[in-house]
Amino acid sequence: MEQKRVYLDNSATTKVAPEVIETMQPYFGEIYGNPSSFHYFGRQAKTVIDKSRVEIAELINACPEEIFFTGCGTESDNIAIFGLLNAYGGKGHIITTRIEHHAVLYPCRHLEEVGYEVTYLDVDKDGVISIEDFKKAVRGNTILVTIMHANNEVGSIQPIEAIADEIKKINENVKNKIYFHTDAVQTAGKLRLDVKKLDVDMLAMSAHKFNGPKGIGVLYVKKGVKIYPVMFGGHHESGLRPGTENIASIVGCAKAFEIANAAIKENEKHTLHLREKLKKGILETIPEVSINASGIRSVSNILNVSFNYIEGEALLLMLDMKGIAVSTGSACASGSSETSHVLSSMRVDPVAAQGAIRFSFGHYNREEDVDYVLEVLPKVVSDLRLMSPVWNQKQ
Repeated sequence: MEQKRVYLDNSATTKVAPEVIETMQPYFGEIYGNPSSFHYFGRQAKTVIDKSRVEIAELINACPEEIFFTGCGTESDNIAIFGLLNAYGGKGHIITTRIEHHAVLYPCRHLEEVGYEVTYLDVDKDGVISIEDFKKAVRGNTILVTIMHANNEVGSIQPIEAIADEIKKINENVKNKIYFHTDAVQTAGKLRLDVKKLDVDMLAMSAHKFNGPKGIGVLYVKKGVKIYPVMFGGHHESGLRPGTENIASIVGCAKAFEIANAAIKENEKHTLHLREKLKKGILETIPEVSINASGIRSVSNILNVSFNYIEGEALLLMLDMKGIAVSTGSACASGSSETSHVLSSMRVDPVAAQGAIRFSFGHYNREEDVDYVLEVLPKVVSDLRLMSPVWNQKQ
């Protein structure tokens, strides 16, 4: 009998929508010119890229010239951070949070090594920063604030608009402007993004998080914000990101973003229902569990649960053997056995943090997926706890 498969790791990546695959097909063979070439084939390809740029810009209330295509969300974050600092110079001060994705944390740590000052804001038990803490962190030499829109492990949403409002007030009274970047990789396609309303200077997205192809990212840079390239080799993307554009993936990104935005409310309702059903089932059938970031400020598709007295990686592997795909944290950190930096920053008990699992839902999940998880999960957890000396001592 074929193994049943349930995919609940949509925050790591999503299935490419069939409509997106169909839209991309012509650009692998029929329309294949280099968009930098001046002949018919090149012009044909460039027209397609320009159209995609317009489509994405309209969906986030930006101008087409403010949209740049990159290789992924990580690259978008890096170009934003390093590109801005290279443009404005000086070893200034940066404000970020302790729960950022490594695409932001690692650049910040590197910048500390080369002379920048970095403040890492704490978060509360729900994974959200305090505006008061942010205001206290601002210095006279603060040049960049980089704070994610929603966390990839627990789903907590940061008060981006309130932060932007504080930055706007500060900028009215200082000579050296503070710039604001947000990693919106986990909210693009899930929340309505309006860069005018968010009032950020830079925003990063990644297509494979909203049922688009891998290998394509988007960076919004507000008109008037100077960004220097961090790679060199060509005039592509207005000189910001050299290299021949990935036409098929750009088209796929635009199509996927269009589909996701058209169904935001429907998908939010759908994933929230599945998340709450799973949460209720876990709390009713499995003792000694806790929900991480259980506040209302979170995206609808992420559920992070700590199963006490077992290792999260062991639970992940046992569930995988039953055909259920989950995560112990971000996919980028899955090669590490260290406790999640996000849960540590939320002051989750280290023992509970070691037993944390992230379930993340997507458009293609159904109620029977949750039913199957609730059928399998209690016994798997029980079996693993029987091997735990601490658990057995408690009984």
